[in-house]
Amino acid sequence: MPIRRFGGHRSLVSHSQPPKLSYGYTKMNVSRSGYRVFSANSTTACTELAKKITERLGVELGKSVVYQESNTETRVDVKESVRGQDIFIIQTIPRDVNTAIMELLVMAYALKTSCAKNIIGVIPYFPYSKQCKMRKRGSIVCKLLTSMLAKAGLTHIITMDLHQKEIQGFFSFPVDNLRASPFLIQYIQEEIPDYRNAIIVAKSPSAAKRAQSYAERLRLGLAVMHGEAHQSESDMADGRHSPPLSRTTTGHTGLELPLMMAKEKPPITVVGDVGGRIAIIVDDIIDDVEDFVAAADILKERGAYKIYIMATHGLLSAEAPRLIEESAIDEVVVTNTVPHEVQKLQCPKIKTVDVSMILAEAIRRIHNGESMAYLFRNIAVDD
Repeated sequence: MPIRRFGGHRSLVSHSQPPKLSYGYTKMNVSRSGYRVFSANSTTACTELAKKITERLGVELGKSVVYQESNTETRVDVKESVRGQDIFIIQTIPRDVNTAIMELLVMAYALKTSCAKNIIGVIPYFPYSKQCKMRKRGSIVCKLLTSMLAKAGLTHIITMDLHQKEIQGFFSFPVDNLRASPFLIQYIQEEIPDYRNAIIVAKSPSAAKRAQSYAERLRLGLAVMHGEAHQSESDMADGRHSPPLSRTTTGHTGLELPLMMAKEKPPITVVGDVGGRIAIIVDDIIDDVEDFVAAADILKERGAYKIYIMATHGLLSAEAPRLIEESAIDEVVVTNTVPHEVQKLQCPKIKTVDVSMILAEAIRRIHNGESMAYLFRNIAVDD
């Protein structure tokens, strides 16, 4: 051991490292935590998709109970620990939309207060997506819903075919907007005989881009329908009579604004030849089917000998099954993003395409931190 002199005094110096003080800390485990998959609804119809997803993932559905109390309040009981884990909440939207939203919010908040690491909502059909624009003195309800989900504790959303892709801008956290078009195109190729003689039809000019994407990938022709059969109450709500035609002057009398002309759509016309062809109408949502039935009648008059409707979300509200059964529509093909088993019993023309495969793969990739680009390969922007 060397000796150093300091002002005539000798001191011993050791080259060994001094002992470090310990404060009781232990090295944390940096390995990736586990994950759980829960269903935000306990009814059989709504848990069907969740069970298919968990079967593909090879995991069990999380233990929880979601129910309505006697005063219709929503109550959620999570039966297992979720601390430090990635939690995926699968919520399919039945007819009672508002109850389904409350179930999702209450479960997300329950998991947040139980110290879950990440809470990812798997919402194949995002509710209130049609209310994403300001109409008259209304409100953008879709924006309100996204704020509520963020406040409840959600950190990520997996959804499918948003009604408007711009809705993704309403969220303050990541959104993966998956596409159902590969599954629907596969159905066309495998289940529609002589599909090479088909033509893709857009029910309205707003659906033309989506229809064009299908037509280009299937190497088929394109037809676009324009106009309306009649003016319904829902059409009146699109702002065509706002402001009113009569000019009222208030305040500054010298202000003269140009007179706003009301919109007026012509009768339904078809741009494109559908004679002797199979007409395939593509859209993202099929709810009230009056417009689809009217479009099918026009296509029949123009010579189409078979009519198919392909849509991602089959809401099929009110009298939709009966109207489809009595119409010129040969088949309605939708995915299982929304429960519709009752409607299928009422109308055998309704067929279902399973999309649990892509939802399960999205869950696996998000948990493992893998890229989602593979799920969007060969997907057009307009799908």
